[in-house]
Amino acid sequence: MKMRAFAAMLSIAFVVACGGAPATGASSAPAVAASAAPTATPLVPIKVKVAYSNIAGDFLPVWTAQEAGIYKKNGLDVELLLAEGGSRTMSTLLANEINIGILGGAECLSATASGAKLVVSAVLAPVFPYLFMAAAEIKTPADLKGRKIGISSVGGSADIATRKVLRDFGFDPDKDVTLVSLGSHSVRTAALFSGTIQAAVDDPPNTAELVDKGFHSMYDLAGKKVASAQTVVVAQSAWVSANKDAMQRFIDSIVEATTYQKKNRAATVAVMKKFYGNSVAKGFEDAVDFYLNQVEVALPFPRAELWADAQAELSKTNEKVKAIDVKTLVDSSFVQSAADRAVDKR
Repeated sequence: MKMRAFAAMLSIAFVVACGGAPATGASSAPAVAASAAPTATPLVPIKVKVAYSNIAGDFLPVWTAQEAGIYKKNGLDVELLLAEGGSRTMSTLLANEINIGILGGAECLSATASGAKLVVSAVLAPVFPYLFMAAAEIKTPADLKGRKIGISSVGGSADIATRKVLRDFGFDPDKDVTLVSLGSHSVRTAALFSGTIQAAVDDPPNTAELVDKGFHSMYDLAGKKVASAQTVVVAQSAWVSANKDAMQRFIDSIVEATTYQKKNRAATVAVMKKFYGNSVAKGFEDAVDFYLNQVEVALPFPRAELWADAQAELSKTNEKVKAIDVKTLVDSSFVQSAADRAVDKR
C-alpha cells in the first residue's frame, strides 16, 4: 500500500512539474483549447485627418469605412471632414491642415503644376459618374447655346466633364455658353433646382428629384464609361514617405469598405442617407446600386491614363500641366499590397 501511494504521489508531482494538472473530466478540454488559441496583438491607433470634397456617391467607401468601424479595426483613428469643393480640399491639404484629401484628380494636376509635391495612392471613381441634366425647355443640344451651365470650380472634375460634353455637342465651352462656378456639388444641384442655371452634370441620388422636376439627361457619361480620375486619394509626398503604414491602413480600409458594401447593401444605403442628410429625399437605393455596379472597382489602382481628358483640357490654359508626367504623380504600391494580401476578399 505504501509503495502504491508513493507511486501515485510521484505521478502527480511529475504532471505538475510539466505544467499540467490532474484531469477533472470534460471541463479540462476547453482549458487546453483556450491556452492554445493565439492572442491577436491590437494595432496601435494612428490619428489621421481626412477631408472629402463633396457630398456625392464617389465618397461612399470613405464614409462606409467610418460607419462600419473598418478604420478602427485597421488601427486608424480617422477624423473625417467635409471641405466643400475640390479646390478648398486641396488648399486644406497643402496648408497641412489635413493628412489625406479625397478630391478630383484634375485638382491634383493643377496643384502639381503650381509646385505641389503630391502622391495619389488610389482612384475611387475611375469613370465620370455623371449625367448631363438639362431643364425641360432645353430639348436639343442646340438649345443650350447662350445658357448658364453650372460647374463647381474651374479646372475641377465637374468642369472637365462638362467641357467634354459641350465639345461633343460641337460647342466651344468658353464662347457658346456661360459656365458658372458654384463652389461645390451640393450648391450646383441647388442651383439647378432654383433655376439659376439651366444645365449641369449631376449624379444619383440627386438625379431622381431632378427628373421629378422636369429635368432630363442629355448625355450619360457614366453609361459611356468615360475614363477619368474623378475621385482620388491624395496626400503630400513628404507625409506619405513618413507615414507609409498609415497610408497602407487607409487604403486597406477603403478596399475592405468596397467589399463590405456589396455584402451589406441595406447598411450602405443607410450610410448614404446619413451623409446626405436632408438635402435629398429619395433615390438612395438606386444610387447605391449605381455606384456599386457602374463606378466603384474592387481594387482602385491609380492608373496614369485616367488623367488623359483632364490633362488635355487643363493644358489648353496651363502649359505646365501639359509637361507633367502623370506616372510620377501616382503610387500604385498601396493598392498592390492590398491585392497581394487579398484584402478585397475579406
